[in-house]
Amino acid sequence: MKGIAGRQMRGIQKGARLECIDNTGAKIVEVVDVPGYHGTLRRHPSAGIASLIIVTVKKGTPEMRKQLFHAVIVRQRRPFRRSDGTMVQFEDNAVVLTTDEGETKGTDIKGPVAREAAERWPRIAATASVIA
Repeated sequence: MKGIAGRQMRGIQKGARLECIDNTGAKIVEVVDVPGYHGTLRRHPSAGIASLIIVTVKKGTPEMRKQLFHAVIVRQRRPFRRSDGTMVQFEDNAVVLTTDEGETKGTDIKGPVAREAAERWPRIAATASVIA
């Protein structure tokens, strides 16, 4: 993985249900795994803004449902600190479906995308309409 350092506040745990904001056909996804997470005993794997995760589609088109995909978190409700000291939080948790290299599967992203996710994943930045 490339881009900025991963020292983000991790607000999304394994098992969380998130909104998918691209036009791939998935509506609601559930976090199945966080690759590269090295926690401690009895701690749930968690991810934050710009993290690559593995999800399964819970609501969406019949072709998309019950399949595993890679996704990148672009919004989270948990407040996180930016490098200039400001605290940022969004009103929902949202992801964009990608390949394992970070290429977006959809051609359109609805709503704002966090600046941290746009800096780390250039294909998401190119597809996003609003970067907040």
